[in-house]
Amino acid sequence: DPVELNLTEITTLHVAADFDWSQVKPEIFGTIFQASLDDGSESGVDERHAFGAHFTSEFDIQKVVGPTIVRPWRERMEAAWDRVGKLKEVLRDLRLFRVLDPACGSGNFLYVAYREMKRLEREILLRLSEISKGEPLETAVSIHQFYGIDVMPFAVELAKVTLMLAKEQEIRETAKLEETEGLLMLEHPLPLDNLDDNILCADALFTEWPKADAIIGNPPYLDARKMTIEYGADYTDRLRKKYPEIPGRADLVTYWYKKSHDHLPGGGRAGLVGTNSIRQNNSRIGSLDYIAANGGTILDSVGTQVWSGDAVVHVSIVNWVNGEQRGEKKLEIQLGDSRDSPWEVFHLEVIPTSLTPGVDVTSAARLSTNADSATCFEGQQPGHKGFRIDQKTRDLVLKRSENEAVIFPYIVGNSMLSGRWVNRPEFVIDFRERDIFEARKFPEPLDIVRENVLPDWEENAQKERARTGKETGEHQNRLKTWWLLKRQRKAMVEEIERIPRYIVCVRHTKRPIFEFLDSGIRPDSSFTVFTKADDYSFGIVQSSAHFEWFMARCSTIKRDFRYTSDTVFDSFPWPQTPTRPQIEAVAAAAVALRTLRREIMAKFDYSLRDLYRTLEEPGANPLRDAHAALDSAVRAAYGMPADADILQFLLDLNLACAAKEAAGESITPPGLPLPKSEHAAFITDDCISI
Repeated sequence: DPVELNLTEITTLHVAADFDWSQVKPEIFGTIFQASLDDGSESGVDERHAFGAHFTSEFDIQKVVGPTIVRPWRERMEAAWDRVGKLKEVLRDLRLFRVLDPACGSGNFLYVAYREMKRLEREILLRLSEISKGEPLETAVSIHQFYGIDVMPFAVELAKVTLMLAKEQEIRETAKLEETEGLLMLEHPLPLDNLDDNILCADALFTEWPKADAIIGNPPYLDARKMTIEYGADYTDRLRKKYPEIPGRADLVTYWYKKSHDHLPGGGRAGLVGTNSIRQNNSRIGSLDYIAANGGTILDSVGTQVWSGDAVVHVSIVNWVNGEQRGEKKLEIQLGDSRDSPWEVFHLEVIPTSLTPGVDVTSAARLSTNADSATCFEGQQPGHKGFRIDQKTRDLVLKRSENEAVIFPYIVGNSMLSGRWVNRPEFVIDFRERDIFEARKFPEPLDIVRENVLPDWEENAQKERARTGKETGEHQNRLKTWWLLKRQRKAMVEEIERIPRYIVCVRHTKRPIFEFLDSGIRPDSSFTVFTKADDYSFGIVQSSAHFEWFMARCSTIKRDFRYTSDTVFDSFPWPQTPTRPQIEAVAAAAVALRTLRREIMAKFDYSLRDLYRTLEEPGANPLRDAHAALDSAVRAAYGMPADADILQFLLDLNLACAAKEAAGESITPPGLPLPKSEHAAFITDDCISI
């Protein structure tokens, strides 16, 4: 059908025609696709984020296509290289091989897979021309062997164009060999192929997938906590009902891993990109643990790397087979936070689902004693900066002394590490669980919240109501108690109010920095809180034993470790039979470490962050020595041999403790393992106080 063009469109088309499009790369379609979503407007950014649409470079695509498609076919080719019959079998099977990308976007994964399979086919044909004379050699790998699904109509149409362009380019490549090598081309660029049955517009998680021998791609990712906000409660509920095996706190990308494995035939392969949360906690349980438990074998993986696209994340890339496969596997891990950071490569008999080369602690059990100890919490989450006030505002409010009941010193993780709390202390307005009538007894603090928080809560509720058409929802429910903190952490507050100080660490961290806060301070949600006041408990959590367990069991944000109480603390086994002298030694080493920290920080005007950065440089360092002394005391309390692998020792201890609990026996809980009457001797008075 004719297309009517105005003068501007004709001019634009004429200019475009001046370029040489014969060698255009498929990346341009990924760029077009992403730019079409991210048009600079708020709606464009929201749309791109909601659909998880992110451009994948060819360099990273090859980390999937290579191990999942090219390598196994090349191995078959090499095994049949000198046998005409076997080589023809390989050629026949290659032409029947079907590839699916269930989140295809602009089709770049399919493009690269098609191009690589055409190259494999040409290699076979050229080899057959050498060892089998006089037979016609035909190119027959077709774009109709490639399938894609995407929920966005524009992406579907773009993927079709990408594959048509791929076909055109491969025809040109084959034409170069037609005259010199006698290859016959069965394909022609025109008429254009109808790919409506190959590239489908649908929600892949609720659609039957085409049959495929290999599944590849970069499915969308989204933190489980944001899923309801981005997709709505109805969609989220529907998703979780359809996939009840996947934990509710798993990342969205997890669902693609599970469905891909279920869809593979025996011996079929898959290679998917995902945020590196797939190797951690709930996301790992729903994806890689599921694959391993259902006959899958991870063959080649990138444990973590800095993403090459615009998304500021670290990703994992996993290639696996539906079946058992022995032999060496390759695991790659990028060490830094920039795209040019160095790499480590490991060759392993088994790649664990944690995608780590060391001791695999994913089998560690949850210890009921730890989980029930009311020891480990996340700090408060006000939900709005309007609840936080500075020193000047606090002093004005406290001119009326009754207001002191709802004003508390408040500290965030970055403030503790940087020392900002000293010169710029903050405070929080916390009405705890008071109803609106009780809150009105404190008019000045309530006026601050009414002015700074209430308008935003009302706006959010109105937007939510307009978007969902419902009178209930997260924001509308919050509006009902607009004067209260979003997450007040009642249980945590009650615990810290019973003791003079408590231990904290920043939840997202690269360094093992634990500190005491005065119990009058309310900790922000950027902290993990340990409701213990004694120096022995501090020594245990500050030790390398606890930090290595933390690093192995936690989740990550980029490469920052994130303390997750359910996977780290609840499974961490404390020393079970320490003697009184060993307990005293740990406590003394903890006090000595903190004393040294204060002295160095005062002498050189260092913050905690400044101080611990010195450990990243080689050479003698008193802080390193103090940590080594603490680690030695903690090892002795555990009865850990000097040459023992820390993680293996702790894993064995965890499993032994879990077995005792299962048998109805008690284990030593977190904290100081002495009668309460003796605790005072282990509680010194140093802590951050505002």
